[in-house]
Amino acid sequence: MPRKGSTPATTHAPQQSLKPIEELAAMLGLERDEIELYGRYKAKIDPGVLSRLQDRPKAKYIVVTAITPTPLGEGKTTTSIGLAQGMQHIGKKSIVALRQPSLGPVFGIKGGGSGGGRSQVVPMEEINLHLTGDIHAVSAAHNLLSAFLDASIFHGNPLKIDIHRIELRHVVDILDRSLRDIIQGLGGKTNGNPRQSGFDIAVASEVMAILALSKDIFDLRERLGKMVVAQDMDGQSVTAEQLRAAGAMTALLTEAIKPNLLQTMEGTPALIHCGPFANIAHGNSSVIADLIGIRSTDYLITEAGFGADMGFEKFCDIKCRISGLTPDVAVVVATVRALKMHSGRFKVVAGKPLDPGLTQENLQALEEGSTNLVAHIENVKQMGIPVVVAINAFPTDTKAEWDCIARIALQASAVAAVPSTHFVDGGAGATDLAEAVAAASEQPANFQFLYPLDISIKDKIDTIARRFYGASDVNYTEEAETKIKTYNRLGYSELPICMAKTHLSLSHDPKLKGRPTGFTLPVRDVRLSAGAGFIYPICGTMMTMPGLPSDPAGAHVDIDKNGKITGLY
Repeated sequence: MPRKGSTPATTHAPQQSLKPIEELAAMLGLERDEIELYGRYKAKIDPGVLSRLQDRPKAKYIVVTAITPTPLGEGKTTTSIGLAQGMQHIGKKSIVALRQPSLGPVFGIKGGGSGGGRSQVVPMEEINLHLTGDIHAVSAAHNLLSAFLDASIFHGNPLKIDIHRIELRHVVDILDRSLRDIIQGLGGKTNGNPRQSGFDIAVASEVMAILALSKDIFDLRERLGKMVVAQDMDGQSVTAEQLRAAGAMTALLTEAIKPNLLQTMEGTPALIHCGPFANIAHGNSSVIADLIGIRSTDYLITEAGFGADMGFEKFCDIKCRISGLTPDVAVVVATVRALKMHSGRFKVVAGKPLDPGLTQENLQALEEGSTNLVAHIENVKQMGIPVVVAINAFPTDTKAEWDCIARIALQASAVAAVPSTHFVDGGAGATDLAEAVAAASEQPANFQFLYPLDISIKDKIDTIARRFYGASDVNYTEEAETKIKTYNRLGYSELPICMAKTHLSLSHDPKLKGRPTGFTLPVRDVRLSAGAGFIYPICGTMMTMPGLPSDPAGAHVDIDKNGKITGLY
């Protein structure tokens, strides 16, 4: 039957029901001097704890991904949180590791980004508004590097930087379309050299990707030094190390590298740390958080950004290569409405009412759109991981629709397909899902990367395009070809690939729903994140500084007569 109850969109845990953060730390086996308190309900964990935890057994490692989402999202975060709470309901110790929300989406279209209903990480206001300042630290470190770059050019340009081949822009964690493209350095010689530049949202900074992938403070320092900011007149890389900025950047991030410990509404421990973009970066929470979480409980549940073609593939081929951890189960989140949309019969537009056809039983449209689900199940299976499909339930769903999805998922070799009412019912609504995931984690996993690192850049791109997206060919612009030759010459050919494409289709074209095949994937540019350690081909136009909508979520954020923040839920 469809889930019961109304949608508790504004439900959140009152602070008096929250556990003191020291109690959460004790549940994980952390000692008092291994955490740093930020008030009563959040703390940072000293990464040095890893040396003490190394002899502990590893938890089961569960990654939550999804089908190709609608613009509204399919509930990976709420499912991850609900699943962690569901594990506690069936007597399993668990922790959930999530990305930190950016202020851009919080005040833009999406609103708050730490779950919803009865599957939230709390305190919600603090998570969505600055938390412990990690993203601000990333912004400061990035913009410090930018200032060092411009100062070097201003003071005689000793590194012979070619101002026409500067890769580094500026960042800010607010959506402001007017900053996408700017001319800087106007107003005379003392204000620097005029040149075209721009701003990206802070979470698109390579510094954020580096922070998320670093294993300790020394790894962070080394990676920051490798950041390529420009090329010189001879076509050689100019790095943050050469600009003598990497040390100061590391100093700005000494607190930000420490994972943030919080809790769900039901008192399940949660790690909120880092939030790299899921298109031009890898879209996963931090390696350090996972390394701590995997030694602190029985089940570590983490979320990968967007659909399995995006965050999950990067989770496996980038994050797992660095962490050395391998997943035991992948949970693919699906919704009835999204699978109907993938039939091609309906459109979903953020900010506009849903087509009524998406909320009425239509088994034919559901079956047609489920080709997308099958593609994602098959993609996950390529990595050698058991798949459980989580059907994120809505009140308008019917049992016949859930049964249809389950039949298709099982035919595609998913281990199980389970409706979950965690949004309305919290962990109690995710117990069936938790049981299915726990059972699947006992099955043998034969994890494997999608490609080896020693093949060419083009062969890696081709492998992802054909095997994960369904493309029949890949086409490169002249600029992309030139960049690939440059990265080969500079010695970056053995880095993994971080594909940048739309998240709204398995292909590069957001209009192509379901399971498109036979298309040619266009690669218009190829860029380097040498510090993070990947190359990112750009397929289509990537927006790294979105703009506010006509009715931004931030317009509804305020304080009430008691001084409490409202409008974030």
